[in-house]
Amino acid sequence: MTSERRPPPRAVLGQEALAAVAVPVRYALLNHLLAAGPRTASQCAAVVGQSASNCSWHLRALAKVGLVEPAPGDGDARTRPWQAVAPGFAVEPGDGPAARVAATVLESVAAQHSEALYQRYLARRDLLPDRWQHAAADNGYSLQVTPEELQHLLDAVDGLLRPYVRPIRPDAPQDSGVVQVTLRAFLNPDVVDDAEESAEDGADPS
Repeated sequence: MTSERRPPPRAVLGQEALAAVAVPVRYALLNHLLAAGPRTASQCAAVVGQSASNCSWHLRALAKVGLVEPAPGDGDARTRPWQAVAPGFAVEPGDGPAARVAATVLESVAAQHSEALYQRYLARRDLLPDRWQHAAADNGYSLQVTPEELQHLLDAVDGLLRPYVRPIRPDAPQDSGVVQVTLRAFLNPDVVDDAEESAEDGADPS
C-alpha cells in the first residue's frame, strides 16, 4: 500500500540549475541518486562511466546550484555519500529564447539518457528473474486528443505513478525493485495536420 498523503511536489529548476544539470554526466549523476539513494562519488563512478574524482567534481557543481547535498553521517569529502535534495525536479518554461534553448538541451540530454538506460536493460534482461521480465513493458500509443485532453491524461498518469517514486515511498515492500518508467507525449512531427500548422501560424485554414 502507498501512503495516503499527497506526494511532495517536484523542485522547479532555476536557470542556473537548469544549465548545470544539462551536462550529460551531471544529469546521469542526479538521476542515479534519485533512483539508488545516497551514494558516494566512487559508487557513482562505475554507473556513469567516469572516474571517482571527476564524479566528485560534478557532484560539487550540482551542490552549488542546490540539486544535491551531502547525506547525513560521517565521512570526508572522498567517502561521504551524496543525495538529491528533492524527490524529483521539473522544468518550467522560461521567458526568452535562451531559456527555451536551455530547456530543449536538457530534454535532449534526458531523452538520450533514457534511451541508453533502456539499452543497458535490454542487454542484461536475460539475466533478470522471469517475474521481472514478464512485468516489464514497452508500449507505444498514437492518441487522437486535444491539447487539453493530453494534459488531463498526463496529470492523471502522474497522479498514479508519483506515489511510487523511490524517495517518496518509505513503505515499499521488501521484494520491490527500482523500476524506470519514461513517459513522453508530443505531437507526432510526421503526421501533423496541415490545418493545425496553419492555425498555429495564425493563418486561416479554410
